[in-house]
Amino acid sequence: MPRYHTLGKIPKKRHTIFKSDSGKFYYEELFGTIGFDGMSSLLYHTHRPTQVKEIRDSYSVAPKIALEKNMRAMSLKGFDIAPTDDYLESRKIILANNDCHIALAAPEKSLRDYFYKNTDSDEVLFVHRGSGKLRTFLGNIDFGYGDYLVIPRGMIYQVDFDSQDNRLFIVESKRPVYTPKRYRNWFGQHLENSPYCERDMHPPSELETFSDKGDFLLKVKKQDMIHEYLYAYHPFSVVGWDGYNYPYKLSIHDFEPITGRIHQPPPVHQTFETGAFVICSFVPRLYDYHPQSIPAPYNHSNIDSDEVLYYVDGDFMSRNHIEVGQITLHPAGIPHGPHPGAMERSIGKTETEELAVMVDTFKPLMVTEEALNIDTGDYHTSWLDENH
Repeated sequence: MPRYHTLGKIPKKRHTIFKSDSGKFYYEELFGTIGFDGMSSLLYHTHRPTQVKEIRDSYSVAPKIALEKNMRAMSLKGFDIAPTDDYLESRKIILANNDCHIALAAPEKSLRDYFYKNTDSDEVLFVHRGSGKLRTFLGNIDFGYGDYLVIPRGMIYQVDFDSQDNRLFIVESKRPVYTPKRYRNWFGQHLENSPYCERDMHPPSELETFSDKGDFLLKVKKQDMIHEYLYAYHPFSVVGWDGYNYPYKLSIHDFEPITGRIHQPPPVHQTFETGAFVICSFVPRLYDYHPQSIPAPYNHSNIDSDEVLYYVDGDFMSRNHIEVGQITLHPAGIPHGPHPGAMERSIGKTETEELAVMVDTFKPLMVTEEALNIDTGDYHTSWLDENH
């Protein structure tokens, strides 16, 4: 849960007159959620942020569903998603339900020709390859390999990449993304037993303020449509702000694993939560230290959730023939577990270098045409013994 943060110039008292040194008014904007009851920030602009000159094209970006009711375990080769110049066009939704979209992206160029705002969803961008700067109207955040970028809905942003080799794993959430409640005390502070704390969460630290007048294209996503707005002033016109609603960065490398004498259940890896799904981080860690422990996970039934695993790096000990960037889908209703030989291989091992991101959804995921294009086709048979 983000804590209070402030950046730039703000008046002593909210909702009061605030002027520049030359005597011009700054214009206040409440950037809030859940009506007036959720997290919010107060922004101060060099001009009114409401000046629309023109509304241009509107077009659909809804995912093309191929399997609405899927019960097949699937393995997808994520790096088979082809690189694309444009940031939005590069985002390929592979799995979806009414609560979230899970996408892959390989943008080759920075997002600088227009501005983007997702009004439907909080976005969690996991940076698998690449580095650069997330530029928002609340300030900038430098990012690199292994960073989660948590971008609240309604945030106007651009992205600068340092090179053309970029790979992103993206989750768009129709519900707010929070840190798990069990990691926080009743004041909202992260507890001593939390696998990360506030000093690991990095808010914007560099505020760019522009008062340029002209034609500024803003692409707004709403209800799976992109609407093109032309604004009269630069969207990054904020001279200062304070509050709780802002983007931040958390590195998967700062997630401290929770281990035990015997195998720990997946919730110990939880990193973010919503009312409809959770995101977990599997990071390098020491294995269980009971003398008879089996480090590999036990077989388990996904009765209440679909499980999506995105393999980032290292040797994922419970799976055979897994590549970097691969994704496995284990649908609710059928059991899954270690591949043949994985349990036996894990016994006696002392540590793992695996790195992966997991998304568990509480409603079934639909499979898109983009996913079928990168499906290996035979993953559901991969648990058969060799003599079959």
